[in-house]
Order: sequence, then structure tokens, then C-alpha cells
Amino acid sequence: MRHKADILDTQLIHQFIKNALTEDVGDGDHTSLSTIPPGTQGKAKLIIKENGVLAGVELALEIFKVVDSALAVEVFIQDGAAVKVGDIVLTVSGSTHSILIAERLVLNCMQRMSGIATQTHLIVAKLEGTKTQILDTRKTTPGLRYIEKWAVRIGGGVNHRIGLYDMILIKDNHVDYAGGIAKAINAAHQYLKDHNKSLQIEIEVRNLEELTQVLEVGGVDRIMLDNFSFDNLRAAVKQIAEKFVTEASGGITSENVADYAACGVDYISMGALTHSVKSLDMSLKAY
Repeated sequence: MRHKADILDTQLIHQFIKNALTEDVGDGDHTSLSTIPPGTQGKAKLIIKENGVLAGVELALEIFKVVDSALAVEVFIQDGAAVKVGDIVLTVSGSTHSILIAERLVLNCMQRMSGIATQTHLIVAKLEGTKTQILDTRKTTPGLRYIEKWAVRIGGGVNHRIGLYDMILIKDNHVDYAGGIAKAINAAHQYLKDHNKSLQIEIEVRNLEELTQVLEVGGVDRIMLDNFSFDNLRAAVKQIAEKFVTEASGGITSENVADYAACGVDYISMGALTHSVKSLDMSLKAY
């Protein structure tokens, strides 16, 4: 499994954690405060209840740290590892009140991230032997994009653009509003020049006729071939002839992803990696 350690954006992560804790804790965890005496110490272990690929351990460490820096966490399994039912990922010890505050946020994040990493890894495995890599999309949960795209990387996938700010992606609506493919591409270049920006330009095409127009104009880094049939996709890849990076999108599932890869595209983008994934079951239990 491909996994490269990430440099954590601590500022962004801590803001996310603080927002999530504010949403959950409010003016206090009144159940714990009312039932457990102050100063009570305890231990808990995070147990895997479903086979898959683990993600979110590094995030969990930050959550425990923000909730209570005195909590002691021992990690046994790292992000990117294959896990099975019954595996113990980590143990945490310290204030029981702190453990219970961190519990749900840790589980929500790790279950979601592990579900994404598991799904991504399954797709990546189907692309073995091809040159095609799997991309995520902007179809993410608002406020969770950073960690969901992090999970895609842990599962062996590749991040597409992070947001609207780090790439120019000219899609069908942009083309239609701009008055055509040539006008859209030329306007994008003028904008980059005027604002002294250096961004890659990708353009989406809906058919072979639009592809021909793009090839005539040039000036892009990547061409997205959206909702192409297999025959048209193979023809498009042949027509592009490695002049530009190619990406297939639209209606691609785990069942047909290998067929799309066989058409020779460089990338396949799948919203399903993040927008409809099943979380991986796990729990945090006292012991």
C-alpha cells in the first residue's frame, strides 16, 4: 500500500478540533460531570470492529492533545496499515472526563477517514498493472475536506485540486458562460498574467468535437474527458497522443474503474471516494 507521511497543517487541524469540540461539548459534558467524581483516572483502548485500512491515528493524537495535554496515548498501529476485527490501535490513559470528551470526535474522524482509505485502497488495487492513478474531487463534506483528502492519500490515491484557489479547472458551465472553449482558455491565460499567478489549467470536454477544439487552441495542462464511452475514451486518448495529461470522469465506479483505466488515461477522478463512503466500525472502550 502506498502511503507517504504527511506534514500536518497543525493550525488548520487545531481550528477544526476546537470547532468540533465547541459543537459537541457546549457548556460542559454534564453526563460525565454528574456521574464521575472529579479527578477520576482511567484507561481506554481503541478496538477495530471491521476489516479495512486504518486512517486518522495522527489526527486522533492531535485531538487527545487539544482536549487534555496530560493524556498519555500509546499507538500500536499506524495510518495506512491493514487492520482486522479485534485489533487494538491505541490506548489512552488519564482523566476519564477528558477521555470521554475526546471519545466521539476521535471515533467520528477515524471511522470516516478509515472508510475513505479503505475504499480508496480497494480502487487502487484494481488499477495495479496500469499507469492510471485515482483522484479525489471536491465532493467532500463541508469543513472536513482536509481530513477526507488526507484519508485518500493514506489509501494510496492522489489529491486533485484542494479547492477553487489552487487550479483553474474550466468545466462545462464555465465554457458555456464564457462563450466557448477558445474564449475560456484565452481568458484564463489573461487572468493568470494580469494577476501574476502560476496555476495549472485543466479543461473538461464532453465529446470528441470539443476535444478537437481544445487541441486546436492548446494552452492547457490537463484534459478531463467527462462521461465518455469506452470507445470514445480510447479514441480521445489516441488523439491526445500524450500531448496533455488525461483524466476520465463521470459515472465511474469500483465495478468499471479497471475498464476505464484500460483505455489508457493518466488519471481517473471519483467523487465516490468521499461523498458516499461507508465508515469503518471501531470503538473506544474502558478497561
